[in-house]
Amino acid sequence: MTTYDDRASLTDLTATAERVRASVEGVIEGKPEVVRLSLTVLLAEGHLLIEDVPGVGKTMLAKALARSIDCSVRRIQFTPDLLPSDITGVSIWDQQRRDFEFKPGAVFAQIVIGDEINRASPKTQSALLESMEERQVTIDGQTYELPSPFMVVATQNPVEMEGTYPLPEAQRDRFMARVSVGYPSVEAELQMLDVHGGVSPLEDLQPVAHAHDIVKLIEAVRGVHVAEAVRRYAVDLVSATRSHPDLRLGASPRATLHLLRAAKASAALSGREYALPDDVQALAVAVLAHRLLPTAQAQLSRRTSEQVVEEIIQHTAVPAAAQPGGLGSRHTTPEFGRPRPRRL
Repeated sequence: MTTYDDRASLTDLTATAERVRASVEGVIEGKPEVVRLSLTVLLAEGHLLIEDVPGVGKTMLAKALARSIDCSVRRIQFTPDLLPSDITGVSIWDQQRRDFEFKPGAVFAQIVIGDEINRASPKTQSALLESMEERQVTIDGQTYELPSPFMVVATQNPVEMEGTYPLPEAQRDRFMARVSVGYPSVEAELQMLDVHGGVSPLEDLQPVAHAHDIVKLIEAVRGVHVAEAVRRYAVDLVSATRSHPDLRLGASPRATLHLLRAAKASAALSGREYALPDDVQALAVAVLAHRLLPTAQAQLSRRTSEQVVEEIIQHTAVPAAAQPGGLGSRHTTPEFGRPRPRRL
């Protein structure tokens, strides 16, 4: 089992993540939980789906996260006439070389921003499937590796669905988490008028981390310890979605893996070298809800997937800590802390 022993790396992780968080929050006021979830998905090697009504800062959040890191960034405006080759690339015949030359598409970047992804046809949307899951693109039988780190941040408008193509289940399952920005508070909106009233803060936003720093931090997150009880708790939550009477499609095994990876990243962002059931609980709605399909009866009753996940969390037994204080204390325990060394 991989263990997390590098305390210096954990310190670097929290310091670098704090710089990125502060940079993004300078653009997105009053939404610290949304910014933290974005960082969690980035360090967990996942992809983020931002879904909300127009004008709340979906694209602004994606751009702020991308500009806070010194890496390659490409933005794709999804439209009905967008072709799959515009995303993945195309092989063009070179008259001088008498051979085909591959021209990379917009997906060949470290952070890819897909704006209004539901505006493109399903054929174009599916062009992202291989790149999001396997981090590679296959064109004319030739496989091309994508750079690291690699993250797709897609935005989607849940209203005005006429003429759009909702993401199919296979596509939504590739996104580690879905987040809604939501309307700001009165104080945050007043501050936004002061900050955004003149020029856009994106114009003055400078990178506060390098791509190779993010790669090192991702490696550090991989070493966060997850105890057997925490892993079983994640499996119990996901398994409960497959038998819930209000759902006709539960979460996939990929959802379990994404939930575990996100919990490890969340633990590291909190300065811990081990994951707790609290980390799994806090991320369950964001990681699981967009993968679920409610039944017709649940839809008539206006039951949302988020409500179902919250109900499952309430009815799923949480593993007990071995020492006094319980899970909410967030103290190191033999179950959830660093694994004991083996005796030779």
